[in-house]
Amino acid sequence: MSSTGPRMAVVEGVLERITYANEENGYTVARVDTGRGGGDLLTVVGSLLGAQPGESLRMEGRWGSHPQYGRQFTVENYTTLLPATIQGIRRYLGSGLVKGIGPVFADRITSHFGIETLDIIEKEPQRLIEVPGLGPKRTKKIAAAWEEQKAIKEVMVFLQTVGVSTSIAVRIYKKYGDESIAVVRERPYRLAADVWGIGFLTADRIAQSVGIPHDSPERVRAGIQYALSQSTDQGHCYLPEEQLISDAVKLLQVDTGLVIDCLGELAEDPEGVVREKVPGPDGQPVTAVYLVPFHRAELSLAGQIRRLLGADEDRLAAFADVDWGRALAWLARRTGASLAPEQEEAVKLALTRKVAVLTGGPGCGKSFTVRSVVELARAKKAKVVLAAPTGRAAKRLAELTGAEASTVHRLLELKPGGDAAYDRDRPLDADLVVVDEASMLDLLLANKLVKAVAPGAHLLLVGDVDQLPSVGAGEVLGDLLASESPVPAVRLTRIFRQAQESGVVTNAHRINAGQHPVTTGLPDFFLFAEEETEDAGRLAVEVAARRIPARFGLDPRRDVQVLAPMHRGPAGAGALNGLLQQALTPARPDVPEKRFGGRVFRVGDKVTQIRNNYDKGANGVFNGTVGVVTALDPVEQRLTVRTDEDEEVPYDFDELDELAHAYAVTIHRSQGSEYPAVVIPITTGAWMMLQRNLLYTAVTRAKKLVVLVGSRKAIGQAVRTVSAGRRCTALAHRLAGLSPTGAKGAG
Repeated sequence: MSSTGPRMAVVEGVLERITYANEENGYTVARVDTGRGGGDLLTVVGSLLGAQPGESLRMEGRWGSHPQYGRQFTVENYTTLLPATIQGIRRYLGSGLVKGIGPVFADRITSHFGIETLDIIEKEPQRLIEVPGLGPKRTKKIAAAWEEQKAIKEVMVFLQTVGVSTSIAVRIYKKYGDESIAVVRERPYRLAADVWGIGFLTADRIAQSVGIPHDSPERVRAGIQYALSQSTDQGHCYLPEEQLISDAVKLLQVDTGLVIDCLGELAEDPEGVVREKVPGPDGQPVTAVYLVPFHRAELSLAGQIRRLLGADEDRLAAFADVDWGRALAWLARRTGASLAPEQEEAVKLALTRKVAVLTGGPGCGKSFTVRSVVELARAKKAKVVLAAPTGRAAKRLAELTGAEASTVHRLLELKPGGDAAYDRDRPLDADLVVVDEASMLDLLLANKLVKAVAPGAHLLLVGDVDQLPSVGAGEVLGDLLASESPVPAVRLTRIFRQAQESGVVTNAHRINAGQHPVTTGLPDFFLFAEEETEDAGRLAVEVAARRIPARFGLDPRRDVQVLAPMHRGPAGAGALNGLLQQALTPARPDVPEKRFGGRVFRVGDKVTQIRNNYDKGANGVFNGTVGVVTALDPVEQRLTVRTDEDEEVPYDFDELDELAHAYAVTIHRSQGSEYPAVVIPITTGAWMMLQRNLLYTAVTRAKKLVVLVGSRKAIGQAVRTVSAGRRCTALAHRLAGLSPTGAKGAG
């Protein structure tokens, strides 16, 4: 009888380098030195989760052959062997595996202790102080790193059987320490709530492999909460109950009755979910199901706004009976320009009403109106605080007004865990709070911000409501402008003469009105027509990296931003980042780099943070923060990013899945940022994403120049398609109907 495939074999060798690793599933391609001499390295493929260059491995697997790469070994499982020769030990320690030991110290340590080196580190680490140059501080650090590395290895070996990636294994260990294996075995669904990067699906895979039944109520409850949290990632604050039940049944593949029972249990749990009747997006009543933090925040935000609107005291009382004719004449002399009637209305509103909204498109004078509000408030010695959701937007606001501006996160001094130093009990010391780019404020951040505004202070929210709504849940600016909202607002509609000369501004308004942009005869707005998605992607890279810098003298990294409708696909941000990195920051022998999963990070790379991390930097580093890699230390296993707020933020190598390259970003991620030039690949490959507010948002990110690359058909689709349906939010309803006391205790 013939064998069904190659027999199992065992190979031992030193892992020389990893040429590819997929963080999602752990699939790795690596080169191993089996000691055959002659510099020959063996290609091994398979799951090598957690294995590091320099380690000696004992691998079980099967021999095979690849049509392109020849003979290779497919690993099915492996164990780490401690190296047995001095040279092996030196290579092992010098590989960057143990924090604090690089090639120089590896050489000194092995020269001093010889073949006993690893035993000394393991059993008598205090003796490391005998090595020249190793002081008590570094000795202690090396001993701690060795212990942690050993413990993580143990967790990894266990997690390897359930296919969890290295970075997630490290994170599980950092969260639970010695409890890691017990938590994974006994309460795997906790991982989805506690550990960033583990969603329900990963936790579910782990749960199945440790024997938790498919129809376990614990699994179903976790699945319902996952479905709700997925919907908040799509921007919804709640889901209608019927939709949630059907989503959960589809996700979990269990009976509807079981889902209904478990939803009932969650509704009785104070930390589970909240069910409440609200008017749906179409005005008809629906039973809304919220995750608790979103329900609290929505109640709280509505209550806080009504509280501010109804406050008896007024910290800008001087404007209640001001002579507006004289005030505006003084302002015109000070700024050198007069306000248009609708701008005057907005200025009066901001200074006489406690909460106001200013909206309008590009070129309509929002910035000059804000400057005018700030000038008048300061003339009356008012304390003015300026903020915006992103570092770039805050910098722009500061330049515009000549006053200091910060991000909302820094203003509130958010602490680890997300609590703010400023809130209702300790409000901001400000008479007027101005927040720009308010379309980016999601429900949770808006609630924190409004809570920190003192009673009697004025709050002015400024933003373009026609842009994409916030990345996070909610549609706060839209809800504040809804017809039933009690918040007074002005919409600027007149485009000023100098702005009419800009093709960028003119075309933004054309797109917003449902008209095709003009793409010929303009000095600042171009279309490079290219029907094929892949060709359009390549051409977008060529335009951004070569043609714009050559023609307009702009720096391709600092001044040019590629904005893609989606992340995936040949013209998506993911693929374009790889091509742009090759063009702008190619591999060079003198530039250090670190491979992490499918990405390579180099000094000089433009990167962005992809999650809120309250523990990083002075006041947290937030989703969408952009920066440049300024240093990379293989010994300390750390990479440093200088953010666009001029803060140096260190990242340990095991935290690199919080960073993505930012040569190209999705249009959603570009909100609140402005760039001298933008290149927008717009192809039929992104058909489902092509909507008017998406293209409008992309075009309005540009200060001087827009280049569209792609097909006229795709542009036509984007211009024609009005965003389908509103997000599920009840804020407008609560603003209209909630009494100021109705939010007591919320938030």
